[in-house]
Amino acid sequence: MIVSALILLALLGAGVLVAAWLDRLVPAALGARRNAALSPWRDAAVMLLRRPVETEAPDAMNRALAPGWYLALALVGLSVVPVLPGTALIDSQVGVVIWGSCEALTIVTVFLHGWSPNAPFPLIGAYRYAAIGLPVMLPSMFVLIAAALPAESLSVLAIVDSQRELWNVVRQPLGLPLFLLVGLTLTLRGPFDYADGADLAGGTSAEDSGPGRALWQLARLAMLVAFSAMAAAVFLGGPLGPVLPGPVWLVVKTLAVLALTILAGTVIARPTPSRMLSLLWVLLLPLSFVHLVISGVLAL
Repeated sequence: MIVSALILLALLGAGVLVAAWLDRLVPAALGARRNAALSPWRDAAVMLLRRPVETEAPDAMNRALAPGWYLALALVGLSVVPVLPGTALIDSQVGVVIWGSCEALTIVTVFLHGWSPNAPFPLIGAYRYAAIGLPVMLPSMFVLIAAALPAESLSVLAIVDSQRELWNVVRQPLGLPLFLLVGLTLTLRGPFDYADGADLAGGTSAEDSGPGRALWQLARLAMLVAFSAMAAAVFLGGPLGPVLPGPVWLVVKTLAVLALTILAGTVIARPTPSRMLSLLWVLLLPLSFVHLVISGVLAL
């Protein structure tokens, strides 16, 4: 257990650093901007040194706790990811359910983050994110259940073990792309960034500054690492692989999913909230259900 915890902490730390760097490097490379490699550290220093902004009559407790809850959910979600074949920090027979609970509570946490400042832009961002985030959880459920069918178990360890001969990304080619949409929602990115969007002057983060803003951004990056590790375990075999040790394979696959998520969040345009809701209910939800049915038939 201690070894698993140390490996996961190392993965989280390395993932956050790489994610912070890629978060600036990818958009800068696409826009041909210079000095992008140093911008994450410069931004972090500015946030830590800036004085906090105080709004009128805020919900002080939730405003202080929301970033911590967000970070805690990322850590809990990461804890069910196997670091070695047959070894995880939390060896649960319902690891997929634990991850799904973290997804659902993330929506609550982001909503409270927008509710607590008692200001218009954060509140609009909170309600808008809840309206988009809740239907996204349904495709996530279908995709994860489909991945669990070959393993005949809701344990993430069993799902990884079922991929010794064939990864789920090959067995279920729609699974990873659909799950990436869930990751974009959980981490407030790209076409699903309705919580902290620029059109709302930062949305739920519009009134954030100082260390509180830095902690919120850290929690977003931590959730990105947790999601990427979960996707690597469920669809890419996690620590399974030849020659290299299991933790090395997990890190490589996690960073690959992380980079893909950042790239998708950068290049995919964001539709209006009403159009996104139509896409979710009319296209993505039926598609994920069809994916589940096909996966079930193949498993039988």
